[in-house]
Amino acid sequence: MEWILIAIVVAFIVWRMKPAKGVKTISTTELRGILNEKSKQFVDVRTTGEYKGRHISQFQNIPLDQLPSKLTKLDASKETIVLCQSGMRSSRAAGILKKAGFTNVVNVRGGMSQWQ
Repeated sequence: MEWILIAIVVAFIVWRMKPAKGVKTISTTELRGILNEKSKQFVDVRTTGEYKGRHISQFQNIPLDQLPSKLTKLDASKETIVLCQSGMRSSRAAGILKKAGFTNVVNVRGGMSQWQ
């Protein structure tokens, strides 16, 4: 009985971490290679406090809970790279962006936890 509960918890975590449909994922190593491309926009969806503590300068901070109301600050025609602490919030943000009509959305796998 205990193993069933463990299996359900593991399945839930795996399901939550899978990217939204049509969202590409990249590693932090791949991110490093595209940071200076002006054709892309970079969005950090962590809280303001997390962002102030440590961030990548090319990323603008739009916390996940504010993203739906601040979509007009972003250009839906640009490739949008989304980052958080671990990749879970940015995956949710990518889903929000896709539903809002953003066609080229990329989630950074591992987020700031993996950034060196």
